[in-house]
Amino acid sequence: MGSKQPQAAPPTNEVFIRVGTTLYKVVDQPNISGGKVRKRIPWNMETLRQDYGKEFIKYVHKYDGFCTVPEHVNHRTVIDGFLNLYEPISHKPMQGDFPNIKKLVSHIFGEQYELGMDYLQLLYLKPVQKLPILLLVSEERNTGKTTFLNFLKALFQDNVTFNTNEDFRSQFNSDWAGKLLIVVDEVLLSRREDSERLKNLSTTLSYKVEAKGKDRN
Repeated sequence: MGSKQPQAAPPTNEVFIRVGTTLYKVVDQPNISGGKVRKRIPWNMETLRQDYGKEFIKYVHKYDGFCTVPEHVNHRTVIDGFLNLYEPISHKPMQGDFPNIKKLVSHIFGEQYELGMDYLQLLYLKPVQKLPILLLVSEERNTGKTTFLNFLKALFQDNVTFNTNEDFRSQFNSDWAGKLLIVVDEVLLSRREDSERLKNLSTTLSYKVEAKGKDRN
């Protein structure tokens, strides 16, 4: 089928897409931090007709399915008719001084500053390259770990998610599957099965996505 796009502007700013045979409404959901998170809510075709009339379907973007292809430099929203779930980031790198970022990375990594900068560069330029799990360990509190995690979120935006320890133990992973980074502020995963799952997530090339009330895919 491929990706079929509407030819004219719809009579509303609301965005609807059809992926495979499923209709979605695309919304920006407010969150507690004051920002917004892009969501795709399953929608009903009859409700769409009631709200906008049967001719509105011609304004709906159509895709064969979803894919997740991490890209920053040349991000593609649609790849061979599939909608890329990996979100573009809104900023581009520029040459210049970065004193605040340099100070933060230097504080976090200390003598391993160059390693920290290499880590960030690889995340941006080669997001599909497997990297080691990064652990920030300190016996003291208020050492800047949370600030660094928030910096990663600001840098890679919707491709970073904050998880709890319980999220890793849940069988449902659709909220964070496909993210570039999964960050946890306080890690309390002491069981052997926890470490095995983290190891698997950091090394495998693919894994099953499971959402509540849906089959794994």
